[in-house]
Amino acid sequence: MADLRTARHADIPALQGLIGLSGRGLSVGYYSPAQAEAITRHVFGVDTQLIEDGTYFVLEQDQTLVACGGWSRRRTLFGGDQAKHGPDPLLDPATEAARIRAFFVHPSMARRGLGRQLMDACVAAARAEGFRALTLVSTLPGEPLYLASGFACVERFELDLPGGIRVPVSRMLRNL
Repeated sequence: MADLRTARHADIPALQGLIGLSGRGLSVGYYSPAQAEAITRHVFGVDTQLIEDGTYFVLEQDQTLVACGGWSRRRTLFGGDQAKHGPDPLLDPATEAARIRAFFVHPSMARRGLGRQLMDACVAAARAEGFRALTLVSTLPGEPLYLASGFACVERFELDLPGGIRVPVSRMLRNL
């Protein structure tokens, strides 16, 4: 098991590196190289609001970040700072689903339970704040983790990214 802790602003450079490796490396077999590059460049990235809210976690092994992911009590569904525009209002836990956000695992550490460890932390924290459901937007490589974690696919759609690149994703939901 890797060591879980809340992400800090000082982690941002390491997080950006991990996100790039994960986005490109774990997309092989699911997306074309052009799709993997486009989603990694234009969508994936650190959402500093999650760090400020204390809802983004990292997993470390031998003092190296090997995975990250979090949850949010805010409206933004996906994307790093580069994809956000304007304020990010709070959700109502009684009527809206918390967001599961930005799960990334180093390719050399994939399929070792790190995503499940992050998910367990996120579920516990969202429940503690009164949320009754979770929602997320998943890439194709992420779907197996989310399905195994009790999520159901409720919508499939494509992101239209620069260069005319379309990337299939899915919106998923889990009741708590």
